[in-house]
Amino acid sequence: MLKNWRALDPTKSVGVRLFLIFLVSMVVFVSSLGILSYVKARDTIKENAASANQQTIIQTSQKMDIILQRYLDASTQIFFNPEIESAINNLQRGTTEFERFQAVRQINDSLSNQVNVTSGLQAIYFLPTDEASNNFFTAGSQVPTPEDIRAASWYADLTGGKKNVMWVPTDAARGSYTLARLMSTTNGSGAKFIVALQLNVKTLEEQLTSVTLGDGSHIELISEDGTSIASDVKGTEGQPTALSFADREMQDSGKFEAKQSGKNVLAAYNTMETSGWKLIGTVPVEYLLSGASGILTLIVIFVVVAVLVAAVIGVWIIRMIGHPLGLLKGLMQEGATGNLSVRSDYRSKDEIGELSTAFNRMMDRITDLIRQTTDTAQQVLDTAGELEEASKQTAISAREIAIATEEIANGASSLAQEAEKSTELTERIGSRMEKVVSANLEMDVSAKEVQTASRQGTEHLDKLLTQTGGTENMVRSLVTRVDALKESTASVMKVLDVMQNITKQTNILSLNATIEAARAGAAGQGFMVVAGEIRQLASRSRESIDMVGEITDNIQSEMEETVRTLSTVYPMFQDQVHAVKQTSGIFDSVQEQMEQFSGKLEGVTASIGELGRAQTTMAEAMASVSAVAEQSSATSQEVASLSSEQQNVGVRLVELSAKLSNASNELKESISKFTV
Repeated sequence: MLKNWRALDPTKSVGVRLFLIFLVSMVVFVSSLGILSYVKARDTIKENAASANQQTIIQTSQKMDIILQRYLDASTQIFFNPEIESAINNLQRGTTEFERFQAVRQINDSLSNQVNVTSGLQAIYFLPTDEASNNFFTAGSQVPTPEDIRAASWYADLTGGKKNVMWVPTDAARGSYTLARLMSTTNGSGAKFIVALQLNVKTLEEQLTSVTLGDGSHIELISEDGTSIASDVKGTEGQPTALSFADREMQDSGKFEAKQSGKNVLAAYNTMETSGWKLIGTVPVEYLLSGASGILTLIVIFVVVAVLVAAVIGVWIIRMIGHPLGLLKGLMQEGATGNLSVRSDYRSKDEIGELSTAFNRMMDRITDLIRQTTDTAQQVLDTAGELEEASKQTAISAREIAIATEEIANGASSLAQEAEKSTELTERIGSRMEKVVSANLEMDVSAKEVQTASRQGTEHLDKLLTQTGGTENMVRSLVTRVDALKESTASVMKVLDVMQNITKQTNILSLNATIEAARAGAAGQGFMVVAGEIRQLASRSRESIDMVGEITDNIQSEMEETVRTLSTVYPMFQDQVHAVKQTSGIFDSVQEQMEQFSGKLEGVTASIGELGRAQTTMAEAMASVSAVAEQSSATSQEVASLSSEQQNVGVRLVELSAKLSNASNELKESISKFTV
């Protein structure tokens, strides 16, 4: 169970990493595309709705401008009505109270007629700017007093010459707004009057209630000081506006998004030309975006589908890439422990299949090399054993020669005293000489056998050295080929970069085509569909290129791991070559020592011949025992010297044999670590 969980660890499995990368990329791409589409649709809906609302507000404000302009024209007609002008002249020229009363009544009657015939007109009054005059002409209901009029701020603006026309905001108590003008008579007297038309606000409210911008919308006419002139909500006229953004700086016309009562609203406004008031309409963004909620549902569905598709493709990637790589990694780890019998049974035509085949070929070559090295090491070990036996026999013979030489020396020193025993000693010397000759012959045969074994060992080591060098060259060639494969992979990455750039350019061209198709309107709908298909094709191409790039990166990482493994094996082959070279040097040294030994054996043989001739001479000339004894003493000393030297050579040969045996055992132990 733990092993299966380790196989799902992203840090341990390249297949799981590819699966997670593909899954995350797919989810992020689909989610990002869906969110961007939703945001784009939402912004488009809000922009189109804001533009439509702005046009509606502009048209409504233009209608209301026409109404206000009509009242402005009506104020001019009323003031310059011939009857009213005549009555004003009569009032100014009247000498009696009756004449002035008749003039005032005529003016009031004319104003009453105007109130009756003008729709929306609640009241009308003329107030002279001369405060000493008591004249005040009115008609209609709810007319303010002259004192209230003169105390108003707009009265000071008119009389002070700042403005000629004033639109007074709605009075909540009277339910009306006022048009006030400063006008002068044309009879030459220059009398100035404040002409005011008190207008019913319902006329404006009817216009506002007839306009709807959608569910939850609100439309309101606001004065410059933030007072609500008219609204589609009853009871708000004459009150400060409830719009929280009414005090922000606005142009003559425009649209914007703002907060109102904790909700986002789209606001559109337009400034009326006649009064300078602003008509503002708002609609909740939530209402406008209610149709876009289906896009979010579609996005969620696409994300779920993308996750499922990515999961299926990810499992397929793990089985196609991660599983064979995991098996190959396990085989390499087992091979690293010394088991050279492992082989991969994965077969495919891709890079992983080629890597599996190359792994099998490498293990075959290494197995053959280890098998040959094992055989050669066994031969060397056997030869070393034979050489050690021959060296021991040589040492024994050398000791016997040394003993015989000592006896000859003892006999030569006592020859003068034991002359009477010369015959017996001669016979004894003869038998000893036969043994020496036999030992020399055996030593000569052993020396030749050692030379032959040494030569064979040298030949086997040279062959082993050649095979090991060939294996080293094959490993070096394998490293070179893997490096070349890495360079090819780098070339593939460059090609992928070029394809990525081409995909980006295609995406940009499709986007430009979409823009041009949108500009073309209905005639470009077909081309817009084609451009969309091109953009989708470019997106899929970019995803495929990214996936191929990831796979190529992982293959390159595995090739680098293979190079590191081969680099680890390569020093082992170099150590084997070095050990074989040392063994070959030992064999060469043994062969040189044996050649020297053979030469010394020839010298011993010659000495023994001389000893034989001396023994014959001693037998033939027993009379001159003293002279012969002296000659025998000298000959014995020479033989003793040669015997000592021969014994040293035998000891040296035994040491060399032991070294050769140790080297063979070490080579065998090194090779035994591998299981063929």
